[in-house]
Amino acid sequence: MADAALRLTTLAEEVLGAPLPLRVRAWDGSESGPPDGPVLVVRHRRALRRLLWKPGELGLARAWVAGEIDVEGDLYTALDRLSGILWERGPAVALPALRDPAVRAGARGLLRLGGVLPPPPPPPEEVRRHRTGGQHTRRRDKAAVSHHYDVGNDFYSLVLGPSMVYSCAYWGGPEGTLEEAQRDKLDLVCRKLALREGDRLLDVGCGWGALAVHAARGYGARVTGVTLSREQAAHARKRIAEEGLADRIEIRVQDYRDVRDGPYDAVASIGMAEHVGEVRYREYADRLLSLLRPGGRLLNHQIARRPEADESAYRVDEFIDRYVFPDGELSPLGRTVATLEEAGFEVRDVEALREHYARTLRAWVANLESSWRRAAGLTSPGRARVWRLYMAACAVSFERNRIGVNQILAVRTADSGGSGMPARTRSWSERPPG
Repeated sequence: MADAALRLTTLAEEVLGAPLPLRVRAWDGSESGPPDGPVLVVRHRRALRRLLWKPGELGLARAWVAGEIDVEGDLYTALDRLSGILWERGPAVALPALRDPAVRAGARGLLRLGGVLPPPPPPPEEVRRHRTGGQHTRRRDKAAVSHHYDVGNDFYSLVLGPSMVYSCAYWGGPEGTLEEAQRDKLDLVCRKLALREGDRLLDVGCGWGALAVHAARGYGARVTGVTLSREQAAHARKRIAEEGLADRIEIRVQDYRDVRDGPYDAVASIGMAEHVGEVRYREYADRLLSLLRPGGRLLNHQIARRPEADESAYRVDEFIDRYVFPDGELSPLGRTVATLEEAGFEVRDVEALREHYARTLRAWVANLESSWRRAAGLTSPGRARVWRLYMAACAVSFERNRIGVNQILAVRTADSGGSGMPARTRSWSERPPG
């Protein structure tokens, strides 16, 4: 009798203490659950062994990356429904439920249903735990950046589009394109930094060079971009040469902690600080302050999480840590602002771009899905699945205000206290002469 889906649904609801919000289709063709909406497809019983050995998010992620589970229908709706049950409700409810003899009996039945042990090995796309060196050392940070960014420039070009900008765009209206929104974001950064002809700009975590090109071509800035990714640097240098801007832009494969040629008139850090880590964040702020001249501005564009009632309870998301951003950490906005001020910056403006990032991520997912076979061929089917799940889940998190993203504009004031900022804060491009 084909009843795997019913057995899965029954056990899940007993453990979670709530109806499963998705219909389930199992490998034996059976189905169970609500008739409307997306369907969670369990393609192979091996997925159950992953969940038994790693209950929760990591077990599900491994099964997803391996192609053992999938979603039919709208992925965003499925993730939104599941997140409330599994990611927020799950751990607090599931552990007490496992003490129930009936639930434990069901788990033993699930073990039989899942097949023989031992547990399947993790998919090859997963970062192994025996990482080199202590967390946020130069060597380990370089390895983490390589895992995330050295996937292949062709793959990133497919997902991000021609702009090759890997941070949230700045949308002006419902009809705008991704390329237009990314151009507007780059321009917003340059205007907030009040760039003008001859200014020295340090682009920390410069990616594929889009901001450097925009600042040099549109504002006459002289730009130094630093990245730990050799693939990014190679692409950026080629792009700069094609634009005829090699005399204005230098791209280095260098850790920001090793930059010594200040002072700069402005520093941009766009989507880089998430890699820094809590233990290094004050060092990061101190270093950027030291690289700015008095009156120089910092534009820090960074994803933020919601604060915890007990901050010591914060844990890095296992899926993202193992498959996307190894060692990446998110901080609450207030903590980031406080650390910048503790280092000596004066924070002058904070702009929330949460909804902009949700829309950007949906555009990237659409790019990936429209060229799925090519994307999988450029990396691996598992890696493409990582990116689809990661970007779609993040879009839902931004939409539901579980995470945000903010541009923080700060200044290194002169000894006299002067900031060089305009009287009307959001007149970004104003700056006293001289």
